[in-house]
Amino acid sequence: MSAMVTRAARCRHPAVGAPGDMGDDRGVAADKRGNKTVRDLLLSLVVLGFVVFVIYLFIPHDSHADPVKVVPFSVELGQARRDAPYPVAGPEGLSAEWRSTSVTYNAGDPKNVTWHVGFVDPDEQYVAIEQSNGAADPFVASVTLGSHPAGGGTVTAGGHTWERYTGGRYTALVRKEPKVTTVVLGTAPQSQLTQMAAALQERGGH
Repeated sequence: MSAMVTRAARCRHPAVGAPGDMGDDRGVAADKRGNKTVRDLLLSLVVLGFVVFVIYLFIPHDSHADPVKVVPFSVELGQARRDAPYPVAGPEGLSAEWRSTSVTYNAGDPKNVTWHVGFVDPDEQYVAIEQSNGAADPFVASVTLGSHPAGGGTVTAGGHTWERYTGGRYTALVRKEPKVTTVVLGTAPQSQLTQMAAALQERGGH
């Protein structure tokens, strides 16, 4: 009886060992698949990096390009001169170094029709033309962000006398007339504001 039990035990040994061997094989296969996945991922990243590098090489890069985006204003100026109830001011004869960057004509309120053109001057300073047929003092305070008359100081430019305003966000030259208030303002020094004021030509109005 004992011999039979012993043989039976011996017969069972391969059966017990077989699943363990299969488990080891599956573990090795899983490791191989994991290694392949990591390798494929790394290869994909290398290929992607190469493609990005090639695209970068073929895209033009100009380190000397002007970062200022020029906004033409001639169309809006023509419209304003046809529609506005006052002569609309626009500069003429300035060099190409004066770059227009913004323009707005707003006739939504007939009692406060506004005209704006903003520039970057040759020294990278801001200069703008502002006009309105609304109340002069609130308009000047609004566009200059709080400037006030500079103790009676005046400037002659373009055949007109302009009053100097200081103390707010922007220095300004202001000309008040019955139909319109015209302001030349900015972060630029007075010499640049005077140059802009001298270049203004006013046309239109009804």
